[in-house]
Amino acid sequence: MEEFHKVRRLPPYVFEEVNRLKASSRAKGADIVDLGMGNPDLPTPKFIVDKLCEAIRDPRTHRYSASKGIAGLRRAQAAYYKRRFGVTLDPNTQVVATLGSKEGFANMAQAITAPGDVILCPNPTYPIHAFGFLMAGGTLRALPARPDDTFMSALDKAVRHSIPKPLAVILNYPSNPTAFTADLDFYAEVVAFAKKHGIIVLSDLAYAEIYFDDTPPPSVLQVPGAMDVAVEFTSMSKTFSMPGWRMGFAVGNERLIAALARVKSYLDYGAFTPIQVAATAALNADDSAIREVREVYRRRRDVLVESFGRAGWDVPPPSSTMFAWAPLPPQYLSLGSLEFSKLLIEKADVAVAPGVGFGEHGDDHVRIALVENEHRIRQAARNIRRFLASGEETRQNVIPLGARA
Repeated sequence: MEEFHKVRRLPPYVFEEVNRLKASSRAKGADIVDLGMGNPDLPTPKFIVDKLCEAIRDPRTHRYSASKGIAGLRRAQAAYYKRRFGVTLDPNTQVVATLGSKEGFANMAQAITAPGDVILCPNPTYPIHAFGFLMAGGTLRALPARPDDTFMSALDKAVRHSIPKPLAVILNYPSNPTAFTADLDFYAEVVAFAKKHGIIVLSDLAYAEIYFDDTPPPSVLQVPGAMDVAVEFTSMSKTFSMPGWRMGFAVGNERLIAALARVKSYLDYGAFTPIQVAATAALNADDSAIREVREVYRRRRDVLVESFGRAGWDVPPPSSTMFAWAPLPPQYLSLGSLEFSKLLIEKADVAVAPGVGFGEHGDDHVRIALVENEHRIRQAARNIRRFLASGEETRQNVIPLGARA
């Protein structure tokens, strides 16, 4: 039978090939060090879990919740933005709670996109930034991922040569997968350009609190006038080690927030109320839990860069996020990121995410997630050292998945 229209528009999910190979290797007894999926392994802080347990004992919380988020949670998110960024938000009109930033992005795409609308999207980037708009009927035009003059030049060219005029531009800094960071000067340029040309700015700030230098990543909403054109998405998944809780936010321009809230009102009743209560407690607490999470990722980053470097694979140290964006070793560059990732599983018992899964311009890199402890990262480095030392013959033994029994 023919594929459904929206499914047919989606590109192949290349991560599935790696996942199948990983599962097959584990079924045969291999001890795979999994640095592929960005799934935090740290436990949610105890005080957040305790608040969840307290709230769940109240039967009133078992009813349908509020699609846009309970009032206390929206106030807590507004207070966080005021403390962290100096940005004032109206919790009633400029804040919506989402089921993680991924759901927020996807439903914003549904809310604002007409068939054929042009969306300007970095390449490589987190898949939902592109796929959400593809499923909504949009058309993508790629921009460079690095936040510099090349981005602004490509943005200007896209507006001059796209028919129809682009609807929105997507930003993601600190970036998944590249870990690039942006400063306020860059955001100011983008906002000024967007206001001049009537373009929406959608900023994914999921990694605002995972940074390793003395300069915290800014919010695009810190730019004067940004509220006229911009919405920003954040997530509690990494900041508070709450990935399975599915709690995030969209904040910013009232018209765009209202559109998202209306779409969500037809689709869901929001997160389970006890989860929202616990998330409120997390946002209203001091930042000690955030600092602990950040320090764990800093140590893992340092171990990864040092141990992989000694193994013969130079990995640039990321200044933010829980990922390293690693160029393929030169001798394996011709394989491409997918075949190299499969080779690592087969020959080194290490799983990474192929860069091509984030866009064709990522095919010369892989993403390495800091989701294993320091001992396991060193184990991965030892495996990779042996793999790299084994030489050219390992390149000749990649078994195509389609040929497997």
